[in-house]
Amino acid sequence: MNKKDLSESDIKAKFITPAILNSGWDEQTQLGREIFFTDGRIYVKGKLTARGKRKFADYILFYKPNVPIAIIEAKDNKHSVRGGIQQALGYGNTLDIPFVFSSNGDGFYFHDKTVTEGEIEKEISLEEFPSPLELWTKYKRYKGIESPEIEEIVSQDYFQDGSGRSPRYYQQNAVNRTIEAVAKKQQRIILVMATGTGKTYTAFQIIYRLWKSGAKKRILFLADRTALIDQTARGDFRHFKDALTIIKKKKIDTAYNVYLALYQGLSDSNGDDAYKQFSREFFDLVIIDECHRGSAKDDSKWREILEYFNTATHIGLTATPKETTEVSNTEYFGEPIYTYSLKQGIDDGFLAPYKVVKVTLDIDAEGWRPPSGFLDKDGNPVEDRIYNRTDFDKNIVVEERRKIVAAKITEFLKGYDRFAKTIVFCIDIEHAEGMRSALANANADLFAENSKYIMQITGDNEEGKRELDNFINPTETYPVIATTSKLMTTGVDAQTCKLIVLDSNIGSMTEFKQIIGRGTRINEEYGKTYFTIMDFRNVTNLFADPDFDGDPVMIKDVGEDEDLSGTEEETTETPIIDVDGEEVDFPERPEYPEITGGGEIVEGPRAKIRVDGVRVKIVNERVQYLGTDGKIITESLRDYTKNSVTKHYKTLDEFLNSWNNAEKKKAIVNELEEQGVFFDALQDEVGAAFDPFDLICHVAFESKPLTRKERADNVKKRNYFTKYGEQAQKVLQSLLDKYAQDGLITIESTEVLKLDPLNKLGTPMELVNAFGGKPQYIKAIKELEKELYKTGA
Repeated sequence: MNKKDLSESDIKAKFITPAILNSGWDEQTQLGREIFFTDGRIYVKGKLTARGKRKFADYILFYKPNVPIAIIEAKDNKHSVRGGIQQALGYGNTLDIPFVFSSNGDGFYFHDKTVTEGEIEKEISLEEFPSPLELWTKYKRYKGIESPEIEEIVSQDYFQDGSGRSPRYYQQNAVNRTIEAVAKKQQRIILVMATGTGKTYTAFQIIYRLWKSGAKKRILFLADRTALIDQTARGDFRHFKDALTIIKKKKIDTAYNVYLALYQGLSDSNGDDAYKQFSREFFDLVIIDECHRGSAKDDSKWREILEYFNTATHIGLTATPKETTEVSNTEYFGEPIYTYSLKQGIDDGFLAPYKVVKVTLDIDAEGWRPPSGFLDKDGNPVEDRIYNRTDFDKNIVVEERRKIVAAKITEFLKGYDRFAKTIVFCIDIEHAEGMRSALANANADLFAENSKYIMQITGDNEEGKRELDNFINPTETYPVIATTSKLMTTGVDAQTCKLIVLDSNIGSMTEFKQIIGRGTRINEEYGKTYFTIMDFRNVTNLFADPDFDGDPVMIKDVGEDEDLSGTEEETTETPIIDVDGEEVDFPERPEYPEITGGGEIVEGPRAKIRVDGVRVKIVNERVQYLGTDGKIITESLRDYTKNSVTKHYKTLDEFLNSWNNAEKKKAIVNELEEQGVFFDALQDEVGAAFDPFDLICHVAFESKPLTRKERADNVKKRNYFTKYGEQAQKVLQSLLDKYAQDGLITIESTEVLKLDPLNKLGTPMELVNAFGGKPQYIKAIKELEKELYKTGA
């Protein structure tokens, strides 16, 4: 047997797995093989989506279930023993695993992260692979697990309900780090996890393991919205069964172990503090959900409760830690013990990517000054000053503005899906009420069929609040559109929300991230794989803030007469490349099958000026882009493109040389995209009839561009392919037509032979054979490319 002839699978079966098992690892409980730990990023192309490749580890070794301590990357024997170490190190960092191995079947290459000086990497034989006890002993020393009491806590089993559900890798990281910190007597801990990544499930596993190990006996879970408490009790916390209670109406019963409570239910401004019915030492663990909203403020009621139970361990959960001159999560909790960001969630495929459509109204951009003697709807003169975006719907109501916002939302939905769950974020309750009316008028046909098509869901509206559960329930059709102010900014698990409309002046990064989080959940069963943000207030300028970490897949500003109904169909000819360097294949579009608090309730009627008869229109045809560094590009698209290209290709000759010598032109296009060249945007500005070659030559090097049709016609005029047989000539003629229509990237792939009109000429095999075989066909394609670009630049 020649080892070099064996596949990677054979190497694992014959050499690596036996070596692991011979070292004492249990095959059933400690050895995990080909463990996928991401879902594969969702890529978006128009309305189509496709999953990228999932990441997986060849082997993960667990001391106990969900306590991983070693990872092994396997390679076939054509690689060296250390051939997989860099890949394994990357995975080890992601998965929080300190012991990293690579193997080709000859031995193991061992990277030990616990080593601080001396030999951090070494090669060992198959027989020297360390036992579970050896690695666990090193792990404990590395993690500071110095006593049997600490070890008992950190090795406590996770909850298993027999369904096969297990924590995702980042939840596992968060739980394990928290358990270790609590076991080592750390009293204040904060976990930062993006909305939609399962903070409540993570909290449940933390509580369960600490409770079962005896480290914590009485636990208080604090939230500030009834909806959050109800969702928690109905969800993962139901497994606590009789040990769980919800504190209601300030009635205290000390017979339970796990307590869910609204902080409003434990305290009020009248000094009726129900939490003082407990002794100060009653709780030994307090978990604060959405801790950015209250506990960070020194004078908040949350802080009073936390200070009362100051002997307990305090764990804060948030997607958006708050840091201002007045408010600080870090000052109270310290630095996050673990962070899982929106960007990581999108990259891993656990959160939905999103597009942005920016709509700028003239009175928002330029302001509005009432003409002399202008009267409001009550007949009163309107103060003579310039009203701007911050005034509209807060101090002054321009009825025409609301109508055009409603019309644009409706126009978008008509071109996308009129039953796509939509949340419209408004300035306040009155604005939400007004937008409900404007949207009802704009969608009179569907509103007439069911009056719950559009609902106002705000803190003061009982009918609307009763419909919140139906709105977030994927199986319920109605309500479709919810207008709101503050009630739905956090904690609402809207799995199928596909459109978020921003018509509120949001200046806080914390609130912005929370609102974005309403759309990030994925529900593939109901066709929710991405969402769109429609921005009427320029709120998405916050994407340029360094504190924002999850960039959109598209940002589009619409012009005065631009129809939004086809926005979701927009796509680009340039291919989308997955993490492994392969092009993402997009399938054909599938067919898919009581509350309190929240809202800005105004004491007495707010004195808003109401006017009509104001002409409002959409302006601004500028398109914004995100650069490769995640920042919004402010220079012109042409200047930005020229600068990006000339950094890589100093002269036109250098570019031409690289283009002509490339095995596949697609590689050059991909490379330029990575440098920050936006070909789809360039086609919008310069012309959709030009291919990437002419766009670059024209914009970066000021050469006259030729359209794809002009290039194809030039080749036909030269009639160079008379040397081929009749069938081969028909294929080349059709390929030229295909190039003129779709571009070079399409004809470089043999898949083009399956497409119309080439598929009418014969099967792919027959068409290739018309050239004498595949090598001759590929040679003919390369000659065709040379002919296409002969008259270039």
